[in-house]
Amino acid sequence: MLALTATRPDLATAAPVVEVLSAGKIFPNGTRALAPIDLAVGQGEFVTLIGPSGCGKSTLLKLMANLIAPSDGRLLWWRGGYDDAVSRGRQVAFVFQDPTLMPWARVAANVRLPLDLAGTPRAAADARVTAALARVGLTDCAHYYPRQLSGGMKMRASIARSLVIDPDLLLMDEPFGARDEFTRNRLDDDLVRLCFERRLTTVFVTHSIYEAVFLSSRVVVMAGAPGRIFAALAIDEPQPGRKASATPHALRNFAVRCRGCWRRRRGPERDGGKLDATWHSQGGQRRRRAIPPRLRGGCKGRIFGEARSGGALLRRRACNPTRRARAHHPPRRRGGIRPLRP
Repeated sequence: MLALTATRPDLATAAPVVEVLSAGKIFPNGTRALAPIDLAVGQGEFVTLIGPSGCGKSTLLKLMANLIAPSDGRLLWWRGGYDDAVSRGRQVAFVFQDPTLMPWARVAANVRLPLDLAGTPRAAADARVTAALARVGLTDCAHYYPRQLSGGMKMRASIARSLVIDPDLLLMDEPFGARDEFTRNRLDDDLVRLCFERRLTTVFVTHSIYEAVFLSSRVVVMAGAPGRIFAALAIDEPQPGRKASATPHALRNFAVRCRGCWRRRRGPERDGGKLDATWHSQGGQRRRRAIPPRLRGGCKGRIFGEARSGGALLRRRACNPTRRARAHHPPRRRGGIRPLRP
């Protein structure tokens, strides 16, 4: 049976591969995607980021890949800057949600692309491509075009392209989210085997609690508005000895703890912030309607319709600017003729 602990005991002694030191992100339009975050990923760890949509998981992953720069704080790769790590021969690979294969090139050419860009000799590159395809079970598909592959096979080719450079850090942004359950389970099994055989440091983003428990050595729970880390849960039993049939109890406990973290964060709030309200009239009565914080200011107090009820003029205020309430009109006869009033 799997055991969940709040921390990972060997992190203090393991040299971190990537460190996030009070790094936050504010986009040019003013959106605060990440609050200051502190996170360290040790050598050989499989860390999964899980949380609701919009909590900054992909943004944090792109910070680790040096695809975007933090607005505050800093990141370290192998206790140094990213350029220093690359100059020392360290490799970072990123797997996107979509396979992003070149449709006009064969599978072997797609997998060889990073080596071609790096100027690797063709003979050495072909040998590494053959080895990468063998790791993901696509040896017989090297001459295929992407259109001849299934969805799962395309994702395998994308993973092979990331493995062909022998990465020291593998970052995966929900690569199996669009796959069916059977394909997803097979890809999870293959990923566990690959990472365990090579002791590959991996950071994985998913929305599946089951997938997080099955794959990970440590799960980081995030919540949004702005994105931040609320809990880090370590799974004691190592892969690949962990069996899917042994996970239900740990899965249930983990799901309860994840929901507990989100409830403690949100409390009675919605959309990551406190509720606001505005008064509006409906049916001759005054009622209070909650307004999410993302809609506050722009729509509060906006008059968008008038109606008559019981001889009194009612002014109704908007709660959502994209929804327009219709003013109440007297019933019409066929042909659009309004009935005469006495």
